[in-house]
Amino acid sequence: MAGHKRGHQKMPLQRPKILKRKREEEDLEALTQRVNDLNTESSSHLTTFSDLPLSEATQKGLSASHFKTLTAIQARAIPPALKGADILGAAKTGSGKTLAFLIPVLENLYRKRWTEYDGVGVLILSPTRELAIQIFDVLRKVGRGHTFSAGLVIGGKSLQDERERMGRMNILVATPGRMQQHLDQTADLDVGNLQILVLDEADRIMDMGFTGTVDAIIEHLPRDRQTLMFSATQTKRVSDLARLSLSEPEFVSVHEAADNATPSGLQQNYVVTPLADKLDTLWSFLRANVKKKTLVFLSSGKQVRFVYEAFRHLQPGIPLLHLHGRQKQTARLDITSRFSSSKHACLFATDVAARGLDFPSVDWVIQLDCPEDADTYIHRVGRTARYESEGNAVLFLDPSEEDGMLKALERSKVKVESIKVRPKKMQHSIKTQLQNMCFKDPELKYLGQKAFVSYVRSVYIQKDRDIFDVKKLDLEAFAASLGLPGAPRVRFVKGDDAKARKNMPRQLMATSSDQEAEAKPKEVRTKYDRMFERQNQDVLAPHYAKLIDEHELGPANDADGKETHDGEGFMSIKRRFEAGDEALYQGSASGDLTSSSDDDNDDAAGVSLKRSTSGKKEVRAIQLGPKEGDKLIVDSHRRAKLLTSKKKLLKFKGHGDHLHFDSDSDTPHEKHYYEEETEFAKADAAAEQARRFAEERANVKERDVLDKEVVKQKKQEKKARRRERERAEFEGDEQDVGVELVPLEEAGEPARRDEHAAKRQKKWFEDDSSDQGYQPINAGHAKLPKVHEAPATLEDLEAIASDLLGK
Repeated sequence: MAGHKRGHQKMPLQRPKILKRKREEEDLEALTQRVNDLNTESSSHLTTFSDLPLSEATQKGLSASHFKTLTAIQARAIPPALKGADILGAAKTGSGKTLAFLIPVLENLYRKRWTEYDGVGVLILSPTRELAIQIFDVLRKVGRGHTFSAGLVIGGKSLQDERERMGRMNILVATPGRMQQHLDQTADLDVGNLQILVLDEADRIMDMGFTGTVDAIIEHLPRDRQTLMFSATQTKRVSDLARLSLSEPEFVSVHEAADNATPSGLQQNYVVTPLADKLDTLWSFLRANVKKKTLVFLSSGKQVRFVYEAFRHLQPGIPLLHLHGRQKQTARLDITSRFSSSKHACLFATDVAARGLDFPSVDWVIQLDCPEDADTYIHRVGRTARYESEGNAVLFLDPSEEDGMLKALERSKVKVESIKVRPKKMQHSIKTQLQNMCFKDPELKYLGQKAFVSYVRSVYIQKDRDIFDVKKLDLEAFAASLGLPGAPRVRFVKGDDAKARKNMPRQLMATSSDQEAEAKPKEVRTKYDRMFERQNQDVLAPHYAKLIDEHELGPANDADGKETHDGEGFMSIKRRFEAGDEALYQGSASGDLTSSSDDDNDDAAGVSLKRSTSGKKEVRAIQLGPKEGDKLIVDSHRRAKLLTSKKKLLKFKGHGDHLHFDSDSDTPHEKHYYEEETEFAKADAAAEQARRFAEERANVKERDVLDKEVVKQKKQEKKARRRERERAEFEGDEQDVGVELVPLEEAGEPARRDEHAAKRQKKWFEDDSSDQGYQPINAGHAKLPKVHEAPATLEDLEAIASDLLGK
């Protein structure tokens, strides 16, 4: 037996996991202290990402992605965002705004030790799918060292696949429409613990197109969150800030004091060309720059498709692509990746590609159609000259758009220079070729017509009339430049006809109306119209009246023995139906129609005027309403015809009473219910009324907050019940399926039949007696009683045997 070594002391063992956890806690505390000590007022000492208090995982991700130097917006926005402040950031396009919000997102979740069990911690909203995909790719590169789970939620993908993974995500990059759909329908999605809300291209998201969607999303989010808003043209409207519940936000505008709102390396020009020559100028430009990478913006998707198809047939010698919002998601992703990877190509696109997308090495940005405002112009030209590189932009303007657009750009600190196209550089016109193509290809002609209408509509709906005026455009020449035989009809453009007709003299108006009446096609007349326009249906000539005069006919006896005339049954009127009387009695809005004549009460309203047996006209006074003056004197055929029209009878009924309905009861009030202005001034001072109104409005706001909390709580409870139900269905709950588990019988325990077991299905030869313990064997045989209980003793067996033998 070996002895112990002297002088040797056994050291206490420590597990590596415990040491690692302790070291991570110490590093996290040191990182938190560095963030708290960070000076957010001055950013001059911050030049690289290593100068920021960032975690080791974030530093590795930035280094692996080759991000080293801080841009101006990053140096000013990241420090306050790391401390949890709300940020409204504005910077020029291509200045690195994506990293300015992705780094605080990763760091804030890391310092809070966010795990997959904590749910969704960050929601990033993007106005377009392409921008959301780009943000998600940058997030994967920078956050590769972290353990967070991130998801991309955009339209065009399977909704069910996204639902299955939503509950396990920590960071969501989404478009507003699809995110609202998940918040309303996905039970596993819980955003009650959200920490940060990010709005990229915030001015577009807060625009009118996303107003309802953004409001619906914010209703689901907690109020005590951090909000980051970034865009090249930031909004400072109080209404937008109030909707987002921002608390003392910091406005970070890097280039607010700059002389130019666009990058310094961007060369900006504009060309004044008539609308009909734009396609010829674009064709000549593409033919002269086949070794360049060009992005062409148009105002609508139908124009994009027509120009792409037309130029594809003409073959300018450069690869052509087109991008618009009507394409499927797979096609849009394929087009953006192909254009990004190509060196020489031309992409025709709508404003889907105008915001946030980072296409590398774009040489030219051509705006074939005038942008709607200066902000759209800034975002469009921002696709080139990114990250302090050089680029070129050209804006095509119609002569009617030049003055207004230049003033708008000048107000937004955008400087553009005018250039002219050299006639020698212009290639031959393509108008003749487009006409031949449209003549041979009906589909291309149809696309041209749709492109024409969509362009005119895009100009017509613009609010800035100093720039856009449809009446100043030469639409006939523009249609000819598209290869169309004539300008398609645009219904929403009325032209000068309405104004000229308004100022036309009455004689000319009557002449023109007669001409229009002659040219007007024959209207379809219904049976209802013919019935109400019948005239003199019950007015007989005098000789017919004499024929049926009962005083001239001789007496006779009828079947009852009464004295009658011989011809009474032949020509006399037994019963009279008035055309339209019943409808007029029922259609009167104010009481029954009554006649002043006692003899003609039953025939008060006729389509035509009646005559007596002597041939004279009958004058009637018909009561149209409850008031004394609501009477109509029927003394002519024209007055009688008025009874067929409810609309024409309204002017004879007088004015209605001014009634008031309140929300407390269904009983209306008379006009004296309203308080006069003089009585209002005497009763109380206006200031006191305003004070009470302000107090009531404050009380209503408080109650609205409580009501919203109640509604939100009900929605959460409903979502929780739906989540439990879906989880039960997923796990295969036996109670929902309807299968009951039978307990295992122990040894020695008699078998028990389930009382709720399903009944055995009867066969075709069985009847109802089989359910009562009898089984039919044959028609002539006796029925044996069925034993319900098992015999327990020997005496029971003997009794059963004797019973059977006896039978």
